[in-house]
Amino acid sequence: MIEFVRNVRLWFAPEQVRREGGTPDYRFSLANERTFLAWLRTALALVGGGFAVDQFLPDLRWGWRVGLALALLAAGVLCALRAVNHWVRCERAMRRGEDLPVSRFPALLGLVVALVAVAMVFVVLVGWEG
Repeated sequence: MIEFVRNVRLWFAPEQVRREGGTPDYRFSLANERTFLAWLRTALALVGGGFAVDQFLPDLRWGWRVGLALALLAAGVLCALRAVNHWVRCERAMRRGEDLPVSRFPALLGLVVALVAVAMVFVVLVGWEG
């Protein structure tokens, strides 16, 4: 947890990240940035999906609609936060010459999206008017 708090401080202080270790090959830094942007696109898609469920499925029972929408919105928030945290962790590791950090987040995100998809399949098969 202490490491996460330290990383949050680094989100807003890129000059401190630059002071660590040596400058990596710019291609690796740019690849790290592209990965960050891919995670942000995923976060935006999840947020958009959450709003779509809430706004375009008015006949869906309130509990289902809100539950699915909130699951997608929460996944979007976590994905956006994870993006910047992972970017900082990778940048620091590259500067220090360390292995890139591993994370369980992609598996967790995949499970959440799969669970929402299974719930949506259930809703479509059973029907949503109630």
